[in-house]
Amino acid sequence: MIVWGNMNVFRFVGDMSHVFSIIVLLLRLRVAKNANGISLKTQELFLIVFVSRYIDLFTRFYSLYNTFMKIAYICSTATIVYMIRKTEPLKSTYDKTQDSFKHLEFAVAPSFGLACVVRSHLPSCHLLTRTRTRTRT
Repeated sequence: MIVWGNMNVFRFVGDMSHVFSIIVLLLRLRVAKNANGISLKTQELFLIVFVSRYIDLFTRFYSLYNTFMKIAYICSTATIVYMIRKTEPLKSTYDKTQDSFKHLEFAVAPSFGLACVVRSHLPSCHLLTRTRTRTRT
């Protein structure tokens, strides 16, 4: 494994490419002043994933970098969702008919139900942070 200081280089490169993609999306929304071609439902799913994966912010401290990145991912994704849902002209240019995936029925509810069945013996907070703990090792 390639380690840079106390951090895996591949993780750092992955984090920076993710940050770059978020910046590109935010700039695109701001400059183009429309939400054509952007899936609000996908952004909402990202927000749900980030909030549920990073719930360990309240229970564990890994590093300042890790904490900052988790907060940045949650805040930037929440900002994107807010911009598309509530701010003009993005709100009026978002086309709900093109974003027709029923994400609550086919992604969120089944995932939550399966998680409860598979990990029913764990406390709910542990259930939400379990995947993150496994990826840290």
